Amino acid sequence: MCAGMFMAILDVQVVATSLPTIQSALEINPDRMSWIQTAYLIAEVVAIPLTGYLTRVLTMRWLFVGSMILFVIASAGCAASGEFSELVCWRVLQGFSGGTLIPSVFSAVFILFPSQRQALATTIAGVLAVLAPTVGPIAGGWLTETYSWHWLFLINLAPGTLAAAVASRTLPRHVVDHSARQGLDWISLLLMAGALAALQIGLKEAPTSGWISLYVVGCLGCSFFAGSLFTWRCTMRSPPLVELGNFRDRNFLVGSVLSFTLGIGLFGSVYLMPVFLAFVRGHNAFEIGMTMLVTGVAQLITAPIAVALEKKTDPRVLSACGFALFSVGIAMSAFQDPRSDYDAMFWPQVVRGVAIMFCLLPPTRLALGGLPPHRVPDASGLFNLMRNLGGAIGIALIDTIIYTRTDVLGEKLWKGLESGNMKTAAFIGAPAGIVSAHQSGAFDAGKTALLDPLVQTASSVEAINEAWLLVAIMTACAITALPFARHVPRGESGD
Repeated sequence: MCAGMFMAILDVQVVATSLPTIQSALEINPDRMSWIQTAYLIAEVVAIPLTGYLTRVLTMRWLFVGSMILFVIASAGCAASGEFSELVCWRVLQGFSGGTLIPSVFSAVFILFPSQRQALATTIAGVLAVLAPTVGPIAGGWLTETYSWHWLFLINLAPGTLAAAVASRTLPRHVVDHSARQGLDWISLLLMAGALAALQIGLKEAPTSGWISLYVVGCLGCSFFAGSLFTWRCTMRSPPLVELGNFRDRNFLVGSVLSFTLGIGLFGSVYLMPVFLAFVRGHNAFEIGMTMLVTGVAQLITAPIAVALEKKTDPRVLSACGFALFSVGIAMSAFQDPRSDYDAMFWPQVVRGVAIMFCLLPPTRLALGGLPPHRVPDASGLFNLMRNLGGAIGIALIDTIIYTRTDVLGEKLWKGLESGNMKTAAFIGAPAGIVSAHQSGAFDAGKTALLDPLVQTASSVEAINEAWLLVAIMTACAITALPFARHVPRGESGD
């Protein structure tokens, strides 16, 4: 099951690094290119909260096996696509099937394992869940450069088929809830899909079109309206399509807030590093992946420590330490300059890698560990949805800062250079003699042409630094939710 989840998460990252190659191969217009990723993410975010309902209808065993087979078929379809529309259709199917695999794994942790083994099972699932975005760039770059973009999808076929075969033989058999099949609330399904899809599209377009543009406001307004109707309908029907009543559990609510905040920090940091390394340092996908492996190695080393501490320590304390350390690791990246590279990024990545397991393992126990087994599939879907939504909102805010602040910061840097500020000159890497010999006012055409590329790069770096700082502050805010969680005695479960 973890192998299937790993492939579903990895698929987003390996494709992201190779979009230019796919664009060239299929002759896709640049303004349509992002839909290859957006189609997957929308389908995934719609599927995640449906996991509880699908588990009741199909049982955990056949939901996983069916989703895994569908994911393999969709991956083969993506690899065989010869045009844009065909690829997008297969990506929708791939995203929907992949979306159910992620919460299914976390459901299995609390349904299949006794309480004393849940910490280890959660850690194995958690390591793979956060490792996939880290190794994605290096895997995508290597596959594309060594073979072709088709192998971004073909790598799913063999392990996916094997995972489905093993799961069909080893996962326990449960009784199918036939009444759930007859009571599918299609209206709620359409409302939920519409709300999540409109939100995803609105967040995608907001940084470039503007948050108050008619298109973005319309998308976010439709999302709010459909989401409100969906929430009302779920509270009025029994059984609901998605059991939103799980949010009445105080610990699940706090755990979901932590999951949402982790999404901002995790997806935000995985997004910002490639942006800096590609556009500022000029590295290719493989080089970016090699740099980002530091986080993954730190995660793997920390995992056994996290398991040992989780068994003996209050999850609220561990979560507070984890999010405090994670926010420090993110803030450490907020002081980069245009020459920052692997060495400057090493220790911030180590700190983040050490912290991530303490931001994932204790909140998962806090959210799901005290629920009865029949509520876990729905709750796991909502818990994982919150992390994805946090990531989507975080990336939208990051892009907004980069798009809106770069020019403003560029003007500030020009003023510093024109006033002879040597700190500004050192930051952008300008020749010291040009700035020190300059009296005041604008530079002549020759010097302006020399300095302009340096200023543009430096202003982008400062905007990225501001984005790092915002993500750090938002991540640290998660700690304020922890006092509202109740104490979880060791060994508590919903048996």
